[in-house]
Amino acid sequence: MQWLLYLFDRKGMASIRGLKASVQVCFALSFFATYNSVAIAEEASPAPNAAILLYHHVSDKTPRSTSVSPDEFSEHMEYLAAHHTVVSLEQVVTALKSNTSLPSNAVAITFDDGYANILHNAHKVLVDKGFPYTVFINPDEISVGPSQLTWEQVEAMHNDGVTFANHTLDHLHMLNGEFEMGESKWLSSVWQNVAQAQQKIEEKLGSSPKLFAYPFGEFNVALASKLEQEGYTAFGQHSGAVGPNSNLQALPRFPAAGPYANLKTLKTKLNSLAMPVTDLSHNEPRIKDRNIDKPITLTINSDDMRTSQVSCFFGGDVIETQTTKSTVAFTIEDALPVGRSRVNCTAPSISKSGRYYWYSVPFFVADDNGNYPD
Repeated sequence: MQWLLYLFDRKGMASIRGLKASVQVCFALSFFATYNSVAIAEEASPAPNAAILLYHHVSDKTPRSTSVSPDEFSEHMEYLAAHHTVVSLEQVVTALKSNTSLPSNAVAITFDDGYANILHNAHKVLVDKGFPYTVFINPDEISVGPSQLTWEQVEAMHNDGVTFANHTLDHLHMLNGEFEMGESKWLSSVWQNVAQAQQKIEEKLGSSPKLFAYPFGEFNVALASKLEQEGYTAFGQHSGAVGPNSNLQALPRFPAAGPYANLKTLKTKLNSLAMPVTDLSHNEPRIKDRNIDKPITLTINSDDMRTSQVSCFFGGDVIETQTTKSTVAFTIEDALPVGRSRVNCTAPSISKSGRYYWYSVPFFVADDNGNYPD
C-alpha cells in the first residue's frame, strides 16, 4: 500500500491538485477499503467445533459397558496427542457462547461419577500429557465405598488443575416421579438436589464452574430450561460434535467405553463436525407414549453438506429419510424401548475429506411405574 500513502504528505492532501487527483484519491480509498474487507474476511475465525469424550471407569475389573481398560485409555490419549488438540471443557463452552474459534481438531475429555480408578489409571497419563479434563461428581457419594474418590483425593486432583463439576448429589434418575408428582413439585425437588450438590462442591473446593452432567443422560425440556435460567451449561450422553448451533443445555458427548472404546471407530467420532441443525420439530426428549406418530424434521443450514447424503440410524439400523434442500425428516416405525434410545444422523463434509457431520436425537421412556431403568 505504499503507493496510496505516497499521495498524502505531512500536511494532509497539499500535493493533490484538481479533479483528476481527487478521483485518484477516491479510487485509492475505495481500493483500500475493499482490500481491508477482504483481508478481514480471510482472517475471520471459523465457527467453533469440538468433540467431547465421555468416560466412567478406567479399569479392566469393572463392568465393561462403562469401562475402558488402562491400555485402551493410554492408546486413546496417544492418538489425541498425535492428531488432536485437547482443550478444557470450559474453553469449549466459552467458544460456543461467544461463537469464537477453537483449534480445528479440538477435543475435550470428561468423566462421570468420580471413581477412584480415574486417579489410579488415568490421572498421571493426562497430567503427563498436559491434558485438561473434567470430572462430574456426586458429592454425597465421594468418600463412600472403596470404588469412589475421597475428598482428599479430589482436592489433590483439583490442585493439579482438574475441574470437578455437578452430577447431582447422589446420581438419581432425575425424571423419576415427574408424572406422579406433577411438573412443578417434581422440578422443585430435583432442583434442590442440584443446588445442594453445587454448594457442597464449592464448599470443598472453593469454586466450581456451572457445568452439569445429567445422570444417565436423562433430561426433559423443563429441566433444561431451569438449568438455563440458573446459568448452567449441561451435558447429555447422546452423541455428536458440538458447534455454534448446539443446545447449551443438552450438549452431546461421545461415549468411549465398552463397545465404543475401539479406536478405529472412535477416530471417526473424534473428527466429526457439528451438524448445523437450526430447528428440530421434536424438542421434548422425554416421551410419554412409546410411539411417535409424526415425522421428526431437522432444519439444516450448511453449504458444506448435502441433505440428500444424510443417513439416520435407530437401534443400529438405517431408517428411511425424506429430504429437501434444507430439511431431513425421519419416522420411527417401531415403539420406543423403555429407557434410553436415540436416532443418530450423519452426512459427509464436502470440503473436509473423511469428516462427517453428526447429530443425535435422544428419547427417554419411563416404565409403567413412571421410573427409568439403569
